[in-house]
Amino acid sequence: MVQLSIGEGLAILGAGIAIVGGALGTGMAQSAIGSAIVGVLAEKPEEYGKMLLWLVIPETIIIFAFVIAILSVMKVGV
Repeated sequence: MVQLSIGEGLAILGAGIAIVGGALGTGMAQSAIGSAIVGVLAEKPEEYGKMLLWLVIPETIIIFAFVIAILSVMKVGV
């Protein structure tokens, strides 16, 4: 069994919270954007490329959250 200090445990907890927060934010953003995109594509199918870009932009939130989580755990040395 691995013994962790309180600081290491809090760093891991913080990394988990960063991932959960980023995932929730991404999901909420994509749900709102996705429904709007479906409406636009129903009227203008030629806008598919632009709309795909708008749908992918919120994914950067979870990528940044993942990077923050990795950096915080690496900083502690776990």
